[in-house]
Amino acid sequence: MDTYSKVVNTARNAFNSEITKPLDFRVKQLKAFYQLLEDNSVELVEALGKDLRKPKTEALLAEVEVTKNQIKGVLYEIHKWVKPEQVETNIILILDKAYILPQPFGVVLIIGAWNYPFLLISAPLLGAIAAGNCVIIKPSEKAPETSKVLKKLIPQYLHKDCFHVVTGGIPETTALLKERFDYIFYTGSPAIGQRIREASNKYLTPVTLELGGKSPVYVDDEVNMELAVRRVVWGKMLNLGQTCVAPDYVLCSKKTEARFIEIAKKTLLEFFGDDPESSPDLARVVNDDHFQRIVKFLSCGKIAVGGDYDAKERYIAPTILIDVKETDSVMQDEIFGPILPIITVNSPEEAIEFINKREKPLTLYLFSTNKRLLKLFEKSTSSGSLCVNDTMVHLSVDTLPFGGVGMSGMGKYQGKFSFDIFSHKRSVLVRSLNVFGEYLGK
Repeated sequence: MDTYSKVVNTARNAFNSEITKPLDFRVKQLKAFYQLLEDNSVELVEALGKDLRKPKTEALLAEVEVTKNQIKGVLYEIHKWVKPEQVETNIILILDKAYILPQPFGVVLIIGAWNYPFLLISAPLLGAIAAGNCVIIKPSEKAPETSKVLKKLIPQYLHKDCFHVVTGGIPETTALLKERFDYIFYTGSPAIGQRIREASNKYLTPVTLELGGKSPVYVDDEVNMELAVRRVVWGKMLNLGQTCVAPDYVLCSKKTEARFIEIAKKTLLEFFGDDPESSPDLARVVNDDHFQRIVKFLSCGKIAVGGDYDAKERYIAPTILIDVKETDSVMQDEIFGPILPIITVNSPEEAIEFINKREKPLTLYLFSTNKRLLKLFEKSTSSGSLCVNDTMVHLSVDTLPFGGVGMSGMGKYQGKFSFDIFSHKRSVLVRSLNVFGEYLGK
């Protein structure tokens, strides 16, 4: 589409003018983005409510306030990040200087996801701005209200030639990917991630793919069960389970399963009351297609908790399944909804074997105070991240990189890691021209 070519060319001309390279420009854009949030948080929260019926407090804290805190962190550190990194030379070049210079890639494309339609745009965008790039932003068409707000607000606050928002569905995204970008950052499903990777091959464009998978939870018999279940339930039901790192299924002993269910019932009652459908703290499934996909999982195993649903409201009650088979559909794909299967195992080693037979997950959760068990899971499993004795909260630590491995993704971001992925690390060697240096060089 000619429109996309025009947008990309405008951004490329802006980048080639070197307007984005000075630190002052980057800082100004980051502060402008912060002001966007200060001025329009109510409108953003309302849009998130319309798209996902996200509870207002959840939307504000998990998308808007998180982004504001991230901006503060970037502004505090960016002056360090942009400096050349001095490195040692060898004995032959002892009088010479070598350093690594971070430089922006150029024009980057950020494709967001619908489950956190603002945060999953803003988080990589901060890194791209800090690194000095121009950015084309493609929000998810499955969150149309949030997309409209982004398309309206971004040009009001950020430099119009450097930062653009384009909207549309699969045909528009396919057309957009025919343009030449210097970096592509995608958040979404592994299936679409593979298509993004294929499209990037034409120009050998580097990519980051933030995908997903089935993030398992192993609960040790000796753990504080009240606290463990509370944290698993909270992480699972946040955004109605529509989070890429939501606990997908639980592995535990038969004895622990019974205790888990007992505590989960009390916890769900505390969180959402005796009529969860009327709770203001429970989101909804994003659209009818996803609703129908998730409802089919209710036929797997046996329902121990929940199981109610309302197609008109796209409501599915917080549900726990037991007696689930490995071959059941609920164990094949990421659930991305409020259904939590429990698989019983006889030992931690059996749990590890179960995990390792599947694709490497985005996150693995372990609830245990046993140091030997922690070392065993560290050594014998692979996942994008490992979070011990809680769920989700590792995402708040921006000194830890976030990303997948294998089919759960490639590339890491958050904090300085976001700056790094959008920066080309250029090697520079400056040789001395004095006589002694020339002599050593020979």
